[in-house]
Amino acid sequence: MKSEIKTILILALSGLLLTAAFPKMSQDRLAWLALVPLLWALNDTGRHEAFRRGLVFGIAHFLSLLYWLVPTMVIYGHLPAVLSVSILFIFAAVLSLLFIAPMTYGFALVGRTPLRVLLFFPVFWVGFEYLRSFLFTGFPWELLGYSQYSRLQLIQISDIVGVYGVSGLIALANAALFLATLVVCRKTWRGRPVTGRLAIGGIAAAAVLVGLTWAYGELRIREIDRLASAAPMARVAVVQGNIEQSQKWEPAFQAATIENYIRLSLSTRSQQPGLIVWPESAAPFYFLKEVPPTRMLLAGVVETGTYFLIGAPAFELKGKTAAYFNSAYLVGPGGEVLGKYDKAHLVPYGEYTPFKEYLPFLGKIVEHVGDFAAGAKGMTLDWQGRKLGIQICYEIIFPELSRQLTKNGAALLVNITNDAWYGTTAGPYQHFSLVVLRAVENRRALARAANTGISGFIDPVGRLLDPTPLMEEAAVTRALPMLDTGTIYTRFGDVFAFLCLSIALAGAGWGWFISKRKRDSNRV
Repeated sequence: MKSEIKTILILALSGLLLTAAFPKMSQDRLAWLALVPLLWALNDTGRHEAFRRGLVFGIAHFLSLLYWLVPTMVIYGHLPAVLSVSILFIFAAVLSLLFIAPMTYGFALVGRTPLRVLLFFPVFWVGFEYLRSFLFTGFPWELLGYSQYSRLQLIQISDIVGVYGVSGLIALANAALFLATLVVCRKTWRGRPVTGRLAIGGIAAAAVLVGLTWAYGELRIREIDRLASAAPMARVAVVQGNIEQSQKWEPAFQAATIENYIRLSLSTRSQQPGLIVWPESAAPFYFLKEVPPTRMLLAGVVETGTYFLIGAPAFELKGKTAAYFNSAYLVGPGGEVLGKYDKAHLVPYGEYTPFKEYLPFLGKIVEHVGDFAAGAKGMTLDWQGRKLGIQICYEIIFPELSRQLTKNGAALLVNITNDAWYGTTAGPYQHFSLVVLRAVENRRALARAANTGISGFIDPVGRLLDPTPLMEEAAVTRALPMLDTGTIYTRFGDVFAFLCLSIALAGAGWGWFISKRKRDSNRV
């Protein structure tokens, strides 16, 4: 019993250390050793026990990482605290059950020798992170590589292998450190001794790869900075209205909300922005459909005299039914609508209810949100001879969407969001950290407008420019380079991650087959 409790504590420690590597705590160095306790707990276990231990680790990590969902459900979903905590626990358990536990199960089948720990643990980790990006609509929130978003030299390799390459490097370092720990503690791996030569070789290999990654990063930063300095520039302003979520959709506050955003937009005129970006649903009405607020908004646009990108809900009548969209409108200086982007990747149980035909008792957990329809993926908007790649809210966490926009000619990426749901918890900080990798992967500048923050800009090498404080009004302007350079990642996508997943699944399948054959021969 004592040993079981000790194992659970080790697994919980590993999960909590990993969470601490991400915002708000942002102790990114912990990511390089956070998985060592997990590997320690996987020693001398069969595949079924490895599955259970992976489940415990995953629950500890996701519970602590996503705690900010609870106040969202309580405050805006009006759910009891006990029920909200229960839903969070179920969500954490499902994420762990689908991705972490199968990863540790498969790794237990393959990683039978110390050398295989070094070779296969990074492969399994990356492969199942990639699986998390698309299985059941996907939820690639705070993958391991995102922990290093502020380490510019380390994240430059994402223009080749995406964020998954950074994850793989960190996972390799953890595996090497784990083997060195076994040598120091004079422990074996599954009864097999770990040689000092292997441990030193593993540490050396990880160090060399980190060094090469750092050197590549230095070279790419200088090269991209040179290209950016020679590129055409566009002055972009982002507006943060700081509208309370409880007031956002109240008709009594509608005019005040519009006036607030117009006032902040007018304050940027001295800086002469060519484009002013408002957050997701900054216009809290059906733009173009509701006449009085639309006129009021367009009058502000004309007075400002520049282009606007405005987040607003929309609907289209299709016979007797209406299709609703979470949209962004591009509006010209004269008030003419030049284009519209409809959000393509919707939030489950926030913007639509999946599987409701099978589970009719399930509903959305937040109010003021209907069942939206998805728009076309990869659609760009034409703006003064350039193309804008728009991503609304949670879309920015999916690398493939930014990649499609860039392949379709986007010279500037724009993320509009409303993170007011999450207050000053870690949620907005975590969301902002994910944005950095999208800029680096595709070598595009990125402008971000958030209702309550964090707003700001990311340059093509991942620098955070003019980030705004949470829960304050803000309007900031920045000249951004319009690059058209391509990257290996933009062209080929997640080939590295796909190969890791393929090797992991093939290895696990082969390991299961070998184990089954041994069991069958033992019976005979």
